Amino acid sequence: QVQLVESGGGLVQAGGSLRLSCAASGSIFRTNNMGWYRRASGNQRELVAIITRGGTTKYADSVKGRFTISRDNAKNTVYLQMNSLNPEDTAVYYCNAGSFSFSVAGPYWGQGTQVTVSS
Repeated sequence: QVQLVESGGGLVQAGGSLRLSCAASGSIFRTNNMGWYRRASGNQRELVAIITRGGTTKYADSVKGRFTISRDNAKNTVYLQMNSLNPEDTAVYYCNAGSFSFSVAGPYWGQGTQVTVSS
């Protein structure tokens, strides 16, 4: 059974930083892309960033230059470093696993972690 355990969300002022973590089951982590998505209130879930098992990354235009996705293969953990946060980044952030494509999310989701950016 695949498990994704997220942590690191919270409340931060505009301009601040947060780092999200997602610990994954070993098998899914080693063989698939890992990604972060988010859903703001009233909106659909959208891609934030993806990292392949080889380390290639892709970002949403809205977060390029501010967010960095990375993975620690020894810890089966993927991170999302979020800098220069603004209120538009407020959302529930979800870890995703099991994808082999940049355009299609995998079937496995974390429980979500709330990120709130105050102005």
